[in-house]
This record gives sequence, C-alpha cells and structure tokens, in this order.
Amino acid sequence: MASRLQLTLACDDFDHIRALMDGTVKPQGIDLVFITELTNPERHGAMVRDLAFDVCELNLPTYLVARDSGVPITAIPIFLFRRFRHGHVFVNPQAGIKTPKDLIGKRIGSTTLQPASNVWINGILQEFHGVPFREQTWVLEREEDAACTYPPWLKVERVPKGKTAVGMLLNGELPAMMTPQTPKPILDGDPRMVRLFPDYPAQERAYFEKTGIFPIMHVTAIKNEIVEKYPWVPMMLCRAFEEAKQLAYKRMANVRVVPLPWFAAHWEEERKLFGPDPWAYGLGETNRKIVETAVRYTHEQGLTSRPLSIEEMFVPDCM
Repeated sequence: MASRLQLTLACDDFDHIRALMDGTVKPQGIDLVFITELTNPERHGAMVRDLAFDVCELNLPTYLVARDSGVPITAIPIFLFRRFRHGHVFVNPQAGIKTPKDLIGKRIGSTTLQPASNVWINGILQEFHGVPFREQTWVLEREEDAACTYPPWLKVERVPKGKTAVGMLLNGELPAMMTPQTPKPILDGDPRMVRLFPDYPAQERAYFEKTGIFPIMHVTAIKNEIVEKYPWVPMMLCRAFEEAKQLAYKRMANVRVVPLPWFAAHWEEERKLFGPDPWAYGLGETNRKIVETAVRYTHEQGLTSRPLSIEEMFVPDCM
C-alpha cells in the first residue's frame, strides 16, 4: 500500500473544516497535521518569514506582499475566513468624528497596515465614502507580518513604547483606530470608544447588495516545493475542503444544534441574501471580482509594487 503524504496545516479552528480535523474527511493520499494554537500574526509571520508550514491559512494582503517580494508560496482558492468590516473602525467620541469624511487628515491607530480588515475598510472608505487613503497618518504598533517598503507618500508613525493604539484612543491621543479584533472597551461599553458606523450591520448589508462582495480575508497558501514535487496535492486539498464545508452546512441546517435563540431566523434570512454557498471556494466570477478588488486595494495602499494577476496568485489546476 502506497504511503500517504504528511503535511502540516496551520489555520484557525473553524467549524467548516471540522470534518477534516476529526478525520471524517480525508484528502486523497494526504494526512494533515493541524496547527491551530497560533494567533493570526504568529501564523502569518511564521509562514511568510520562515516557511514554517506546508499549508497555511494566510491573510490575503500579507500573501500579496509576500508574493510580490518573491516568497516561494502559491495559493489555492480555499477562502477559510471572510468578514464584513464596517464595524471595525473605532473613534473617540470627543474627537468630533461623526462621518467617514471626518477621518480625512487624521492620525489613525492600528496594529499594522496589512490586516485584510484594514485593507478592505480603507478601500471601501476611499471608494464609497470619499476618504482618500493617502491623506491619513497611520500610527502602528509593530512591524508588518510580511516585510515591505512603504512608498514615500505613506505617512507612518509608531505607537510609543509602553503604549497601545487602544490606550491612546481612550486617553485622547488618537481620534480613531482600526483593528481586526473588537477592542475590549467596545465589549465593555466604555463610552470613550464607539464605532464610526454604529449601524454597521445595515451598512454591510447595503454594501453587499450594491457590490455583491462578501470580503475575503484569508487565502490558503502552499509552499512551492510541495506543489512542484507533488502537483496533485492542491486539487486533493481543494476537494477535501469543499467536502468538509458541505458537511458543515448540512449540520448547521439542523438549527437545533446551535444554542442561539434566533439562529433559525438568521439562517433563513442569510440564505435568501447569500444563496446556498456564502463561503464559496474557487475562482468563479464573484470570487474573482472579490480577489481582484482586494489586489487593487492592497496596491493602492502602497503595500505592493504592482497589482498581481489572478494567474500569478493561484495554482493553475485549481482555478
């Protein structure tokens, strides 16, 4: 009997890959060793700096920056994480920021510029709300996950040692910030921090109805040496991820398994809006549009030297 190829896969602990993790679904010829204990920055940085994993769930802009600089990884169109991001712009209510255009010319805090959350909402603010990205000053907590050289026009400062962007917003040193995670003061109801878009679910729905875009946050990247040595691996992984996702949908359709009172109503509403496969994989027309939008935003924000093409980004057999 032929031996199976063992591959490490670093990712989050998602329900839609549960069947892969517990062995219900097995990729043909492959045994996956899951690494799920890392934070997003730890995982992304380890992959683009050290090629630490064979396969990795990877922040999309970080992937673009890494490919732009020659890191030997290639993506398959398995998008494990999507999220709307209108709810991730936060302001100090004393700073006088009432509308998106009030952000123009302001100092805005964040961890880094590369998180897909930041790239997407900055692109949306510029394209749909008249907030030019080039006119803000970015106050960042740390180095980017994938090394890049900022263009001369990009205004960047560093959060002082011993401080955080959240703390600086709360004490009035920063009027606004963006972050992929919901800050604790928001969860605690701290009046010194509020969302720029208080009605963010309605804003996100309107954005989706206007554009058809459900933003892709992460791609799945494979080391080039794996693709070159075992060219059958990407397709086997794509098939297995799809099978696991369909099993997750089937489980969720039994709304009794979810301990949330209005889940059935939300499930029905979201199906009407998104159709039967909101987490679609592959590079059909809609996903191609979403990826190309993320590529454009990443380049417009000075993170890549040029817009990468879809053909450069993905394993050809999986497109």
